[in-house]
Parts: sequence; C-alpha cells; structure tokens
Amino acid sequence: MYADFIRARSTLKQAQVRFTMIPQYRSLLLAFSVLVSLFQTAGIFAAQQQFEVRFTKAVHPQPFTGRVYLFFSRSDRDPRLGPSWFHPESFVARDVTDWKPGEVLAFSAETPGLLAYPKPYSEMDLNGYKVQAVARFNVREPKIGTGPGNGFSQVVSVPAVIPSKPPLLTIESLVPTKPFPETRWSKLIRVRSELLSKFHGQDTFLEASVLLPQSYYDQPGRKYPVIFSIPGFGGDHLRGIRNQPIAEQNEQGVEFLRVLLNPQCQWGHHVFADSATNGRVGEAFTTEFIPALEKAFRAIPHSRARFLTGHSSGGWSSLWLQITYPDQFGGTWSTAPDPVDFRDFQLINIYEPGSNVYRDAHGRRRPIARRDGKPILWFEPFAKMEHVLGHGGQLRSFEAVFSPRGADGKPLNLYNRETGAVDPQVAEAWKAYDIRLILEENWEKLAPQLGGKIHIFMGDEDTFYLDGATVLLKQTLDRLNGNIAGGTVVEIHPGKTHSSLITNELRLRFRKEMVQSFLAHQAEIESALRADKQ
Repeated sequence: MYADFIRARSTLKQAQVRFTMIPQYRSLLLAFSVLVSLFQTAGIFAAQQQFEVRFTKAVHPQPFTGRVYLFFSRSDRDPRLGPSWFHPESFVARDVTDWKPGEVLAFSAETPGLLAYPKPYSEMDLNGYKVQAVARFNVREPKIGTGPGNGFSQVVSVPAVIPSKPPLLTIESLVPTKPFPETRWSKLIRVRSELLSKFHGQDTFLEASVLLPQSYYDQPGRKYPVIFSIPGFGGDHLRGIRNQPIAEQNEQGVEFLRVLLNPQCQWGHHVFADSATNGRVGEAFTTEFIPALEKAFRAIPHSRARFLTGHSSGGWSSLWLQITYPDQFGGTWSTAPDPVDFRDFQLINIYEPGSNVYRDAHGRRRPIARRDGKPILWFEPFAKMEHVLGHGGQLRSFEAVFSPRGADGKPLNLYNRETGAVDPQVAEAWKAYDIRLILEENWEKLAPQLGGKIHIFMGDEDTFYLDGATVLLKQTLDRLNGNIAGGTVVEIHPGKTHSSLITNELRLRFRKEMVQSFLAHQAEIESALRADKQ
C-alpha cells in the first residue's frame, strides 16, 4: 500500500510541475490531490490502528498459553464465524504464553510475531469493519470461533478516526457446548475409548447419533444391520436428529440402524485411521465402539451386516475402513473421496522430485478449487490462511493423519509453508496411506476379502479436483479386477461437482444395493449367530 502511495505522490508532483500554469487542468489536479489524500489517510489508518484485548477470570481463571485472534468483517454475521474458504475476510493472530486474566494484550503493526491474513496488518484498510476477539481456550477443538469452550468478546465497530486510546475488547463469553437433544427415534451413543484416552492422557470418546428403525420398539427381540455414515470435513453427528423413524423404501422389509459418526478431532478430521498424531482411531472404532453399539442398540454382530458410506473426507474414511478391516465390513459406498492416489493429490504428484504445492513445473500457481471449470481458489493463499488459523484446517488435517510426528509432537509438514516445496521424506511416509498403492501392492491378499465390497462414485468436475486421483484408482482396479470375485465399482459421473454428485436417485441405489448384499448373505449371518449362541 505504501509503495502505491509513493508512486501516486510522485505522479502528483509531476502533474504540479507540468500543469501549474494551465488553468484547464487545475480542476483535474485538485480532484487527483483529493484521491491521493484519501489513499494516504487509509494507509496511515491501517498502520496506526491498535487494539487491546483481555479476558476475565470467569471465562478462564488460569493463565492462558495459546493463540488469540482478531477477526474482522463487514457482513452482518459475527466476525468470529469466519473466515470462509471462498471469501475470507481479514484476521490477525498472535501466540501468547501465560497470559493472565485481566492483563491487557496489544495488537498493532509493531506487535512481534503477529500473524495476518490476507496481507500484513499494516496494509489492512479496516474502515467500515467490525472486530471481535477470540481466545482458543479449548485446544482440543478444531473450530475456533464456534468451538465449544473457546472465549470471545462482544463485536465492536472499528473506529473511523484513530482514537486517543486503543479500543479494548474483553473476552467474557464462552462458546457453549452443543447439546444433542435426543428424541424417541434419535439417540446419542458416546463410548469412552481406552486406547485413545491412554494415548492422549485424558478421557477421549467416540460418539455418534443412532437413528432407530420403525419397528425398533414394536419388536424388542429383533436385531438390525447397520449403515455407518461418515460426514465430510467440518461435519459431525449433530445433524442426525429426527422426530420420526426413517421409512425404508425396499419391498423386502429390511430395516437398518443408521449411525452418523462424529469424525472430528483436535486436528480436524481423523478419517478413522490409526496415525502417529491422532492415535489408533481405526482400532478404537472397530474394537471398542462397534461392540458397544451392538450391545446398546441390538445391532447384528456380523461383518456382512455392517455397511459404510461417506462423502468427501467421509468418503475417504469409509473406503479406508473397508480396505484396512476388510473382514469387518460388508461394503462401502464412498462418494467424492479425498485423494485416493497421491500421484494426484488435488492435481499434485507429491512423489515427483522437486514437487511444489504452490506452483507447477512451469511456475503457474496451482488451483485447489473450481467452479464452472474455472479456478476460484488457489493452493498458496488457502494454505497460508490455514497457517494463521492454526490446527484444525483441512490441509493440516491431512498431515495429522498421513505424516509422522516431529520432535515437537506435531505432525511434520508435507511442504514448506513459505515456498511450497514438498519434503520428499515426508511424502515417502505418506505412502502408508495411499489407498491405490496399498491395494496394488497387497491385491493378492486383499482381493478375496474385498470382492463386491468397493463402490466409489465421483463427479468429473469435482469442485476440489478430487476426480483425478479417483480416475487413477479406477485404472488400477480395472487392471486388477480380473482377479477378484464380484469385482469393484468405480464410477465417474459426467458433469457432477462435489456438491451435485449425490442425488436422491443415487441414495436409493445405495440402499437397494445394501439390502441386496445383506439378503445375499443372510443365511451366512444367521448360521454364524447360531454358532455364537452354542
């Protein structure tokens, strides 16, 4: 901004010399002077604006170590509810150590270590903005402004004129815990995981909403197959609340328990995979959560009565669970999964020597999202926005699952945050989670266990460029399918995006195929259950 101002001032001086004696240019010169003056005022305003923040003992009685934010917005919503992925507004953050209740914390252009997005704080024009402070008291929560336990201030308008004393923002409210209002047909299950509690050094739970079938109360001796549904990034189990039972649409009278899982963790979405950072989540789910569910809600304790589905990160999760525990699930119907082949990680081959997530081999910036075939979001600014936000973002969530832990206990970075250069050693470690590679290298062992169980659906215009990896996986499975009874299904749907892929027709197809699979193995299931009773 200051460089632009200097250029404008130089232009003004030249105009003064050239046109001082020409009357017809005086009005033009005056108007231009006013514009430069306004530009100069905005620049000085952005550089000089300061804020002070404090928190009360009522919201956090002990000194706080962590990250504190100022979110700015011109919208009608509270600033803390941002930033959006596609239209992010300005925000700044700083890390604090032993910040005491009542102690004033300064935010200014001179604040050491101040993080800012999308530009340095000194270059932000805050005229017309509202501001709100947030303290990330709950470090286990991936969300910031809406994360339960985090503190926030009232919304304040940024002064139009620099005040003699900086505005004081007092963090005196906490984001409340979201309740799960159980109904007759929607129940909460919350299972303490011994594995994860030991790993994290504190009580850790796996939770889900359970939607009960229509006959559940009328037939107390009946047991049911289960559909496990995994939300995408940012989703949880709280939308699984209904006041009426789900009316099954199949002539065979098959009814399911529908279980909407909560995949959220400190780092974002744990995708139900064992990892160095998140712990043995997949093992905890299969050995602790599922037995507890079957006992509490009369679920059929047999792999052929357990079905998986999910979208986006949930699509990757459901596919991962199926191939990692092939004998514990009867099939997955995965839609628009996150990258299933790291040779095309949203257009990036992370294994290629010299790979860079910000720029391609020709120096062109890499997109990360598109609309109507045109890029609308670029990798570099998106990654740098996440860097200021801290843990809990989509990209960092990938690293929390796929990367080894560093000496500081945090997941190693796949790429340099400043340059975008991929770390080849970290990329090599990611191979342990490359679904295409795992299937290809272990096909002889996995094929007999996965026949007829893999169903993947993707739009060829996926918003986040996830289709490329799925196409590569399809090519691999098409080549390997001759060695698997029942085959695999990978469909690329023309013209479909990330959000338009799933239709009511596709949902009904999934349910129909799950019913068919369950009935095809009903004799096997009943025989196994009889054997268990003996």
